[in-house]
Amino acid sequence: TIGKAIAAYWQAVNDQGGVNGRKVNFITYDDGFSPPKTVEMVRKLVEDDQVFAIYQLLGTPTNTVVQKYLNQKKVPQLFVATGASKWGHPKEFPWTMGYQPDYNTEGQIYAKHMLANVKDAKVAILMQNDDFGKDYLDGFKKGLGKEADRIAKLVTYEVTDPTVDSQVIQLKDTGANVFLNIATPKFAAQAIRKVADIAWKPAHYMTNVSASVASVMKPAGFDNVQGIVTAAYLMDPTDPTWNDHDDMKAFRAWMARYHPTAHLADLGNVSGY
Repeated sequence: TIGKAIAAYWQAVNDQGGVNGRKVNFITYDDGFSPPKTVEMVRKLVEDDQVFAIYQLLGTPTNTVVQKYLNQKKVPQLFVATGASKWGHPKEFPWTMGYQPDYNTEGQIYAKHMLANVKDAKVAILMQNDDFGKDYLDGFKKGLGKEADRIAKLVTYEVTDPTVDSQVIQLKDTGANVFLNIATPKFAAQAIRKVADIAWKPAHYMTNVSASVASVMKPAGFDNVQGIVTAAYLMDPTDPTWNDHDDMKAFRAWMARYHPTAHLADLGNVSGY
C-alpha cells in the first residue's frame, strides 16, 4: 500500500514540474521482505540503475542488511520505513535518515499509560522475533522502570509462521489482564481475532505499525477491536476530527486525482503521502 501511494505521489510531483525542474524517475523492486533479496535488489538499484537515493525501504531487518553498504557508497538511505531506534546514529551512519517516531519511545508510552490506568497490571506480551519487536520490548521495560516484574510472560513468533494462535492461547493461560501486541499488521489482526475467539478480555495495547482500519481492524473484525489502545502520529482519514483540516483536504484531493482506486481507510496511503 505504501509503495503504491509513493509512486502516485511522485507522479504528482512530476506533474508540478519535478524537483528544481528535474523529473523524478521512481524505480521500485519487490524484495518480498526477505533480507537476502533486499541486498540483491539494492545492489541492482545502486550499481545498475545508478539511483540517487534509496527511498522508504520498508522493514527493520531489510534496512539493517544494506545500511553499511549504502553508507560506504554514500547513497542516501532516505526516510527508512521503520521506527527502530538504530537509525538515529548520524556519526556512524550519516547517509541513513529515519522517518517515523521510534519504537523504543512508543513502548515507553504504553508502559506509562498502563501503569497509570490498569490496576494490578499483569502483562502478557506477543513479540515479533526481530529488531522491530526487541526495540518495542526494550522501550516498554524502560517505561516500567522498577515495575518490570509486571511482565508475566513473553512469547515470540517468526514472520514465516502461519499464525500466532498458539502463542495467544499461551498468553491467556497466564491470567494476565494486559496484552501487549507487538506485531506487524497480518499477525496483529490474527492476534486480535484469537483474543476474541477465546473470550480473553485484557487491556489491549497495539503498536502504531498495525493501527490501520483497512489492513488490521477490518480483517480482525470491528467488534473485536473496540477499546484497543495505540499511539498515532499521522492523521487518520477515518477520524472525523480531521475532516475540515487543510492538510486532510489536500490529501483527499490528491487521492481522488492520483490514487483513486486506493482505500481512504488504509493508513498506508497517508504514510506514503
